[in-house]
Amino acid sequence: MEAGLVSALAKSPDATLAVLEVDEKYLPAMLTATSARVVVLLNLSRDQMDRAAEIWMLARRWRAALAAAPGCRVIANADDPLVAWAAGQARQVTWVAAGQRWHDDSWCCPNCGSHLRRDGEDWYCGECQNRRPPVRWALVGNEVIDPAGRARPLDLTLPGRANRSNAVIAFAVAEVFGVSVTQAMDPVRQVRSVAGRYTQVERRGTALRLLLAKNPAGWLEALDVLVPPPVPVLLAVNAQTPDGKDTSWLWDVDYRRLRGRPVFVAGERKLDLAVRLEADEVAFWMAGSIDEAVEQARSPSMDVIANYTAFQQIRAALGRAV
Repeated sequence: MEAGLVSALAKSPDATLAVLEVDEKYLPAMLTATSARVVVLLNLSRDQMDRAAEIWMLARRWRAALAAAPGCRVIANADDPLVAWAAGQARQVTWVAAGQRWHDDSWCCPNCGSHLRRDGEDWYCGECQNRRPPVRWALVGNEVIDPAGRARPLDLTLPGRANRSNAVIAFAVAEVFGVSVTQAMDPVRQVRSVAGRYTQVERRGTALRLLLAKNPAGWLEALDVLVPPPVPVLLAVNAQTPDGKDTSWLWDVDYRRLRGRPVFVAGERKLDLAVRLEADEVAFWMAGSIDEAVEQARSPSMDVIANYTAFQQIRAALGRAV
């Protein structure tokens, strides 16, 4: 958010380049304040609606802000209809086929409101001209296709489709700054964790792997990279201001995929999560802390999925070595 971004910039007053992760609500204000040279749009889905408002409203604000920033280069995920529409009036756009697994926020055309039609990765509106734009970069399976049509295997250390999507977007950004995909590939492959995400740490004889999931789209990706049963999983949810105080989004996550494995529930809103799991007929045990879950599980390994502040609390409990 704005205060955090100002703090980050103040730490390096002589820097000539800055890479800033911007909360979706504050993107228009940041564009005005920084005259950003490049803006990267990966996806747009419901998240903290008690704070950030409805996502179609956010898309409209993005669209107006980018239209008013003619000097800004936009790197946008063409597979997300809301992102594509928001970037549609920008003067310079590099379209990337980075994929979109979460469709529940983009069934309707943001331009006219009609139902979108999908044919594989392609999407289009049957009532207006809105459709998926032609792409310059693409993620196809485990390969990145560059603008010349060359395919290269990604072989990332980080797991899951979401990280492959991030990598392809990163290559498109690097191109703007004169860095080739060949130069960027090795550094991208060497990334092992991101602010604690995907970190593996030993705790009382159990190998823990930490996964962050803040909204339904993020939970879909986190569930996709879980180690198969019977490896246990700890789920932790808070509802502090950085998380959003409304936990109704838990009902948009399909937790049936957790059946058949030990599941532990923790966090300040563990009762909300427990009710949700019970509705999906997922057996679970309550845990007061990460250490309690480890003690109950008595397993060589465990995956941990937590939302933002719960994730930070777990990192603190593990000594911030992650």
